[in-house]
Amino acid sequence: MEDVVDRDKDIAIAVVGEHGHAVDPAVERRVVRKIDMFLIPAMIVGYGLVYYDKAILGSAVLFGMTTDLQLSQVDNSTHPPTTNTSRLSWATSMFYFGMLAGLYPMTFALQRFNMGRILGVVVCLWSLICMLTAAVTSWRGLYAQRFFLGFVESIIPTGFMCIVSSFYTQREQALRQSWWFSSTGLFTIIGGALNYGFGQIKGGSLKRWQYIYLLAGSITFFFGLACFFVPNSPVSAWFLKKDERVVATERLRYGQTGVRCTKFKWCQVKESFLDVKVWLVALMMASAYTINGAISGFGPLIVSTFGWSTLDSILFQFPLGGICFIMILLTGYLSSRISNIRIILLVLCCLPVIAGCTLIWKSTWSHRAAAPVVGYSITGFFGAVVSLIISIGMSNVAGQTKKCFMAATIFVAYCVGNIVGPQLIKSQTKSRHYPELWLGLIICYCITIVSSLALYFVLARENKLRAAFEQNDVDRDKMAFLDLTDKENPYFMYML
Repeated sequence: MEDVVDRDKDIAIAVVGEHGHAVDPAVERRVVRKIDMFLIPAMIVGYGLVYYDKAILGSAVLFGMTTDLQLSQVDNSTHPPTTNTSRLSWATSMFYFGMLAGLYPMTFALQRFNMGRILGVVVCLWSLICMLTAAVTSWRGLYAQRFFLGFVESIIPTGFMCIVSSFYTQREQALRQSWWFSSTGLFTIIGGALNYGFGQIKGGSLKRWQYIYLLAGSITFFFGLACFFVPNSPVSAWFLKKDERVVATERLRYGQTGVRCTKFKWCQVKESFLDVKVWLVALMMASAYTINGAISGFGPLIVSTFGWSTLDSILFQFPLGGICFIMILLTGYLSSRISNIRIILLVLCCLPVIAGCTLIWKSTWSHRAAAPVVGYSITGFFGAVVSLIISIGMSNVAGQTKKCFMAATIFVAYCVGNIVGPQLIKSQTKSRHYPELWLGLIICYCITIVSSLALYFVLARENKLRAAFEQNDVDRDKMAFLDLTDKENPYFMYML
């Protein structure tokens, strides 16, 4: 079906044409339920594996990886001797350099070629690279492994963002984006439980951290096999009946975001580069996700400095993950029920993160201290901030190439934040509570707030101008599936 359509236009035209059709609400609800049941569980597992894969490093270092791979260096020339963990910081950051290299080519490959095949092959390759971590014997080898792991994993988040924008209406997207991204918190808990279990292993020919990577890689392989069954769009969704595919496509007409166009359009790339809202969203993501680079790679290690044991430090990932999970789902739900509340919720969720960083920094780090652990836990609000940024970014662009560009740009910014975060941790400043880290994170979240307010005024102003545009339902229906960008289509309205 998709091959017979003019590649300049959206593939939806082959199914529903240029004129609007009435949709039975009961059939639409059944179709949405089917789409949810097929896509959402798979995406939750998929992104959960991505997050677990990254976060493993934080627990692995507590199980001897730093010693086995020479990731820390003791300087005996100082009194007392100091430990330099810069190699661990770079090992954490190297993953995101790999993601940076893979994001744009992987995302545009998903646009041009069969989505299921590309996803399936790349995810199976990812599982192999993950398992090969157990064979690494030096910090140099870990650097290489982390780079290639990031390269192949880059296909998942951008792919999921594009899938949601192609299957769901603008109003529905916030909730669905939050569902798959909530696995950030869910797999913090699941991963913590698994890692706690691995911490009980005694003896054996492998180190405890090697078992963790072998498990993660083997689970990922089975997920990769499932990816081969992912359809390109509602037009070719094999799990829907023919009449249901028509409804699944037609219901997207009103939002003017389009479904799928396989032609890469340089004009849309140029527009994206000149679109201020793309860069405001990117700035918001880069500043907000700086905290993850520090917490996913160093969280358990930082908690252990509060006077808690290795296993206690892993258990304290549970409240962090729980807050992250609940707030992502709650803000997604509220955004789907209340119009134009997304940016307001984003700003509100930034405030507990700032408070948490301040509490960790300024509280007393005595033996088994409670205050910094509380502060560490409430930084889990960062998950809701990032989920809202994804939702705001993807629901406010149209045109397939521009949507792909926005998805890739959001996660390029995500990578920048994750690269910067670990570099803020200076082991030499441990006695002073890592002041560069907490001050840096507070500044980043202030930047997120200012950028969000700027975006709010940009979008509100544009909506006001478009509201004055003379409405014509016939033209509106025709423009919906011409693969126009949000700037080209005067009927497109922005979600605040």
